[in-house]
Amino acid sequence: MTVVYLVQHGEKERLPGDPGLTAIGRQQATRTGRWLRGRGVQALCTSPLRRARETAACIASVTGLTAQPDARLRERLNWDASMPWEAFLALWARTSRDRDLAPGNEESSRQAGARLQAFLAGLPGTPGPVAAVTHGGITTDLLCNLLGDDALPPRLLDAGIPPCAVTAIDDLNVIMIASTAHLSLPPS
Repeated sequence: MTVVYLVQHGEKERLPGDPGLTAIGRQQATRTGRWLRGRGVQALCTSPLRRARETAACIASVTGLTAQPDARLRERLNWDASMPWEAFLALWARTSRDRDLAPGNEESSRQAGARLQAFLAGLPGTPGPVAAVTHGGITTDLLCNLLGDDALPPRLLDAGIPPCAVTAIDDLNVIMIASTAHLSLPPS
């Protein structure tokens, strides 16, 4: 396996369903693409959700790579306005505390993390790193699976993974968690 950079999508519009990126989100994604280009990324995969696809498109415009969609990168729960926002947040919190709770026809947190882990394990060997645009919840689910439920910094569990934060995984070893340092670098 090669190094994989899990990229949280950029800042999204505050809408239910499948929202796109804000103007700030597109800027974040372009900066992330520049940083990834400097890391020699050789492949780009993306969740099929719009906010991730738009992030991947910004990264692709900088790296010259073609984004390959992969459903294993999608978020485990997505607010679609079928319930009030506050009820969705309460459900998310319950499923994050009880990682085996699978509401309705959805996956549990543990199952979603295993899905992302299977994606990582199934990547073919490439001559360089891979970037995968995904979501904060499933990245957190993966990290809990790999490191243990209590190993993540409380700020990530409370506030979530910031837009365009990068988590790096090397052969299922976590080498960087939710870094946003690249977003403050001057444009290259």
